[in-house]
Amino acid sequence: MKTIQEAVEITIRKTPFIEEALNEKLINVSSLAREILPEVSKLLKKEIKVGAVMMAINRLSPANELRVRKNIKRLALNLGDVIVRSDLCDFTFKNTTSLLKEIAKILSKSADSNDYFLTVSQGIFETNIVTSKNLQPFVEEIFKKETLINNVNDLASITIKLPKENLDQSGIYYFILKQFAWANIAVQEVISTTHEMTIVVKERDVNETFSILMDLKLN
Repeated sequence: MKTIQEAVEITIRKTPFIEEALNEKLINVSSLAREILPEVSKLLKKEIKVGAVMMAINRLSPANELRVRKNIKRLALNLGDVIVRSDLCDFTFKNTTSLLKEIAKILSKSADSNDYFLTVSQGIFETNIVTSKNLQPFVEEIFKKETLINNVNDLASITIKLPKENLDQSGIYYFILKQFAWANIAVQEVISTTHEMTIVVKERDVNETFSILMDLKLN
């Protein structure tokens, strides 16, 4: 059976922003206790007093969270070059046997010139293609018989080199992506390799996105 302390921790950690704001003393504990009281009572299947929830909130230990944040901050200072590309478009197609065969054609086409940008991400049910606009006509022609699920234009990408230590540190992607959530920037796609992370956003947001990443590197 869960204790009040456990129920409060579960409820708060469903929303990481709240936990961070608590650690920064940006949230009124009394107000937060009243807000999460119904959820805590539901988890424990009994009525709980606000005072008990407040005491549990005040007992939350930030030590582990602060340690993780410190390690991530150290990694952020070692982020590598930031590369920006504009004039991109994003296609999402339903996976079919024919689609997977046609992907080889667009990959071959993109290899013809350094001016082309192309990434292909294959999921279980759909495949996503992010490409530069100069490849857009070829994508539309090659996949014209396929089922187009979504298409977004006027995009830009920012690629950042990750330090090798990122593989051993939890939270590095969250640390980066949360900055965009706070700035109300909608991330269209996230494309990653072992030591690279590419974030695709609307072109109108690319300058702010770039500034956020540079602030992470410098601060």
